[in-house]
Amino acid sequence: MIIEIRKAGFVNKGAELMLHAALQKLKTRYPDATFVMAPTTEKSDHPFRKLVQLGFYPKASLWRYGIQWGNLANFAPRPLREMYGVVLDKEVDVVIDAAGFAYSDQWGDEPSVELAQSAKTWKKNGTRVILLPQALGPFTTDKIQAAMKTVVENVDLVFPRERVSYEHLTALTGEQAKIKQAPDFTNLISGVIPADFDVEQNRFCIVPNCRMLDKTDQQTRDAYLPFLITCTRYLLEKGAKPFVLVHEGKGDLALAEKLSAAVGGIPIVRESGPLEIKGILGACSGTLGSRFHGLVSALSQGVPALATGWSHKYQMLFEDYGFPEGLVQVTGDEAEIKRKLDLVTDDSARIAALIQTRTAQLKEQSEQMWQQVFEVIDQCQRSRPSAGAA
Repeated sequence: MIIEIRKAGFVNKGAELMLHAALQKLKTRYPDATFVMAPTTEKSDHPFRKLVQLGFYPKASLWRYGIQWGNLANFAPRPLREMYGVVLDKEVDVVIDAAGFAYSDQWGDEPSVELAQSAKTWKKNGTRVILLPQALGPFTTDKIQAAMKTVVENVDLVFPRERVSYEHLTALTGEQAKIKQAPDFTNLISGVIPADFDVEQNRFCIVPNCRMLDKTDQQTRDAYLPFLITCTRYLLEKGAKPFVLVHEGKGDLALAEKLSAAVGGIPIVRESGPLEIKGILGACSGTLGSRFHGLVSALSQGVPALATGWSHKYQMLFEDYGFPEGLVQVTGDEAEIKRKLDLVTDDSARIAALIQTRTAQLKEQSEQMWQQVFEVIDQCQRSRPSAGAA
């Protein structure tokens, strides 16, 4: 059986954490399966080098200008494809879409249009398609609405990650048995504390997000860095031992460096491994974050957290964990911001207990989600006609 995992990459550490979480579950259930992923250029999300390191075969795929150029590989002789391990789209049995947040007005029409076109092809091929838990919507343009209707018509399961995403999708398609709400599934994977991480000196974790500078209104983006500076100075006054964790890329690093310089040089931790990032967040006394999966990693381990965010997914995450008060407005009153910081420092034991009451429930929901995924995959164990040689 050939299983493709798509939309989970290596640049965004949340996406990479989802990749590891999905692989862990799927390899345990289907140890003899072949896993494939569409490679990208070296500096993009899925460079060939990193795919190979995780045991993926490359799938022939190149989406450009509304055309799937990867289909040209159908004309290559089978022996040549086998020599280089290239898998054709029509040879894939199961497609697992692990996009954290791609199908929405906020990311434009193209991701949804590409998925819709691909989903129609996959259905013709007899390929099973599952969208793992992810944020969805809103969908307001005619193009994206038509695309998402086509997606739902042609896939086997769609898991909106929370209530608002479920409402966005079902308002468009109506409620259907294949649309099931389930939480973020990285809550099941364990983190690893790096050997060189100083747990005693780095206690309160601050996770910046450069998306707060390009996905928000002008007032919010202007206020974001000053907000982080205000929070960090207050945490220093309280002896909370704050540090900055770079969760993704150059944009986050630039924010981390500006923040550290502004408050006198607090530590900046750069860690490339997603499991190690989760381990660091689990070892902290608390966190103030703007990266969604950084917050999931903290909350799912019972660590008190505050969040700033740029989409509905942040509000819904804290609602799911029973701590809606953990959302902080960047442009809010300074006294109110400090009051919330007091909650996760001075009152951390109560907040941690509050979060932990929901953690076990959400993990059980994730396990149930995987059972539903397995039921679909089990039905397809080479049940469709075998793809012939091109």
